[in-house]
Amino acid sequence: MINFNSSILDNKIQQFINKNSNTDVSKLVLKGIPFPANITKDIIIQIEAKKRCKKKLPTWFNTQNIYYPTKLNIEQTSSEITAQYKANLVSGNSLIDLTGGFGVDVFYFSKTIKQVTHCEINETLSKIVTHNVKQLKVNTINCLANDGIKILKQLDQVFNWIYIDPSRRDDNKEKVFLLKDCLPNTTKFLGLFFKYSKNVMIKTSPLLDISSGINELKHVKTIHCIAVNNEVKELLWVLERDFNGDIEIKTANLKKATQQNFNFILKEESNKEAGYSQPLTYLYEPNAAILKSGAFNSAANKLNVAKLHKHSHLYTSDKLITFPGRVFKIEKNIEYNKKMFKKEFTLKNANVTIRNFPETVAQVRKKFKISDGGNNYLFFTTNLNNSKVILSCTKID
Repeated sequence: MINFNSSILDNKIQQFINKNSNTDVSKLVLKGIPFPANITKDIIIQIEAKKRCKKKLPTWFNTQNIYYPTKLNIEQTSSEITAQYKANLVSGNSLIDLTGGFGVDVFYFSKTIKQVTHCEINETLSKIVTHNVKQLKVNTINCLANDGIKILKQLDQVFNWIYIDPSRRDDNKEKVFLLKDCLPNTTKFLGLFFKYSKNVMIKTSPLLDISSGINELKHVKTIHCIAVNNEVKELLWVLERDFNGDIEIKTANLKKATQQNFNFILKEESNKEAGYSQPLTYLYEPNAAILKSGAFNSAANKLNVAKLHKHSHLYTSDKLITFPGRVFKIEKNIEYNKKMFKKEFTLKNANVTIRNFPETVAQVRKKFKISDGGNNYLFFTTNLNNSKVILSCTKID
């Protein structure tokens, strides 16, 4: 772990870090760093970490005199776009973040909560966050360097919200995702959490199975499946003391200028059956957040579209609708065989998608000699008659 070296904040060193924030570090080392040898390593750490913040944490990247932890800390922290989403879910006077990390979440929580407590067991990282919140001109965040569970017990006060993002690395630094394997094991402390707050928010790995999480946790009210640019980044579990109603799942695919949302009641997913159809005029591919949520029947029913097959998770309609995912116009619907493909197409390249199909994208490309790219979209899938088909499409959205 990085040390907090105050020499890093020297104006000349900061100028050097900013000037080289896009420079290849290995080349920079070979060229030589014009500062004392005992600070060279710390400067390199700052440059590597800052480089990773340009897109993920632009507020930090563009703020003067920010002190960065290691690049691993930056990789593990929430992005600004997901932190802002979380902040919109909370309100009130007080929130405590039991596993504060680099402080991105608490920065955004402070925009909607009057007083935020940041707990971080690593003293150096806590010191870094204390310094950075001053640079970010926030005076409503209180940083405490200790284990969050211990701090919660010591403070012995009620909060409007408790937030926790348990570490997804075990004692051997190996990646884990099951709740019982994360540190701390949140399932052990639910009673403590509900003693000090009615509302608890837990961030987990996107790899965690939703049904598994529901079985391990209590009083789950809402589950948020959050994707950024169609890649699922995190699951958020909102727990409410004594809540025993129907669980709602909210999906969000966050983009720079837009946001795709789809919500449904979990029990309705298994109680309703989707309608099925042969491919019609339009084809719809759900975004990654919906696919993670398992809203396969709910999407068909709520959006009034038909599925191609129970396991294909592709939808179709004659009337164009606004859909939370990719939208295509179907140009051709042909039987899957090499002879038919050669007869219908003269494609050299295309975007290939596989859904409920026995071959991989690589196998399909090799068989039909299709390179990647271009404006043609080919879906290799299975229809409601269990026949293998190829759908040639043009993208609408």
